[in-house]
Amino acid sequence: MEEILRTIPHRPPFLFIDEIVELREDGAICKRTIRAEEPQFKGHYPGNPIMPGVLLCEACFQTGAIYLAKKIEKEGRLLNDYTPVLSRITDARFKQMVKPGDEITIEVTMKETISRFFFMKAKVLKDCKAAMTIEFTLAIVEEQK
Repeated sequence: MEEILRTIPHRPPFLFIDEIVELREDGAICKRTIRAEEPQFKGHYPGNPIMPGVLLCEACFQTGAIYLAKKIEKEGRLLNDYTPVLSRITDARFKQMVKPGDEITIEVTMKETISRFFFMKAKVLKDCKAAMTIEFTLAIVEEQK
């Protein structure tokens, strides 16, 4: 968890990654256990808690941000000088529900880079089967000094 907190600016309760499993040249894999006490389940839905799809998307974006941060770090640049921001979401597909107690694996793969825009695809796996897939673009914004 400390490595995640050092790598991306997200913090609880808006941090949806528990563990960095693997960093590759073309992407990253992270994991998360969905906990019943998370605040979104008080309203989504009482008596039948389902992880909101938008938060599964956010787990993908955060995994992508981890990948980009490690790429920046490898290039010798300072992480604190850059912020990953979402600039596009396309083709989000939800295939099965994610509920408290489920462990999900988030796999992000880089598709292409154009200037400061990083086009990625991701999938969230539950029990080795796709729970959702998405394509998205992150931009790296340099902090103003």
